[in-house]
Amino acid sequence: MKAVKGKYYFGGIHPHDMKNIAKDAALEVLPEPEILAISTSQSLGKPAVPVVEAGREVKQGELIARADGPISSDVFASVSGTVTEIKEEKGANGTDEKYIFIKSDGKNETSFLPPLSDPSADEIKARIKDAGIVGLGGAGFPTAVKVSPKTKVDTLVINGAECEPYLTCDHRLMLERADEIARGARYIAKALGVEKIIIGIEANKPDCIKEFEKFDDILPVILKKQYPMGGEKQLIYVTTGRKVGIGKLPADTGVVVQNVATCFAVCEAVELGKPLFERVVTVSGKAVKQPKNLWVKVGTPVQAIIDYCGGESSTPKKVVQGGPLTGTAIASYDNYTHKTTSGVLLLTEKEASADEPTPCLNCGKCADVCPMHLMPMDTAFYAVAGDFDAAAKYGQTAACIECGACEYICPAKRPLIQAIRKTKEALRNKKQER
Repeated sequence: MKAVKGKYYFGGIHPHDMKNIAKDAALEVLPEPEILAISTSQSLGKPAVPVVEAGREVKQGELIARADGPISSDVFASVSGTVTEIKEEKGANGTDEKYIFIKSDGKNETSFLPPLSDPSADEIKARIKDAGIVGLGGAGFPTAVKVSPKTKVDTLVINGAECEPYLTCDHRLMLERADEIARGARYIAKALGVEKIIIGIEANKPDCIKEFEKFDDILPVILKKQYPMGGEKQLIYVTTGRKVGIGKLPADTGVVVQNVATCFAVCEAVELGKPLFERVVTVSGKAVKQPKNLWVKVGTPVQAIIDYCGGESSTPKKVVQGGPLTGTAIASYDNYTHKTTSGVLLLTEKEASADEPTPCLNCGKCADVCPMHLMPMDTAFYAVAGDFDAAAKYGQTAACIECGACEYICPAKRPLIQAIRKTKEALRNKKQER
């Protein structure tokens, strides 16, 4: 289908996209490391429960931890080898996570699910769940839940925006694996019972737009280069004109959104029986010698990724796991990738802009750019005082999509996202106590 232009939405920012660093780096397969550490926390919900013990031999694709609840996801061995230990360690965000350590035997013996031929909607839904597929755009919400909405939907929107600076993993996947993405999108559409498929792609990826114009059943929508264009609610509005109200789900407007990498994973799960145990990761930033887009197995040490890319070209001021606006700064390379790890960024001092925060200027710029029409300064003000109830009330924190636009634009360099996340965490803890 011929591409059409998307609508305009309020708010957002226009940072330098920095895509030129890695966008021309074709997909490569990162050689598997000798030791992998696979976290049982691979989705937005509860951690999975290990079903293996130390000393157990496993095959690639074999279940090693079972989902614990509807918002959890199964976890699989990303290599064949032997489980050496299961222990808790600090994750990238500083919280304790349980890791299953596997020593690779280099044999790549696999244990996949049986491939499906012309599957029904229910078979597709079951396969998505059994393959442990989660949203690969960053949130990690179990895909099986999203393809079983409680309200009737009529449209599937594929997120190919990749609006966050530096990241080019989706760009390369769309460019090199468009056919598989399209087939995965069709499986998801069949599971949902919809026929209308739209893919939103930012205007800075004309090569990807051209790739998807070749499909007769998928409508490419050209998106303005604006952050956070890839936010679910923003993407739905610019591609369909429908508005998702505060406290509402996309399905309430008849739409389900899935990331391009998620569509690819669904295609492999259906056609190959392959569970989700690897993904494309962008390695970028001006402090890495060889920027790349790599197929990386879940549980790979960050150090192994950096070594494969030639190491540091200069001492980075900040290392980020994920994107620069939504990712997590890590203290060392002694961390491991997850299903949702989209990037590893080595940023110089100039790129990191790591200035010390100063008092709030009451300029209101954070509110001006908030795509959700919120008041981030109010959340920060009350969060600092420890009054998280007031922070949530006056900042409407529950509606925040944590895009980071407010913190990016703040001239005082206030840690607004940190305040928002602390507020959400405090309210979650309070709810659990009740």
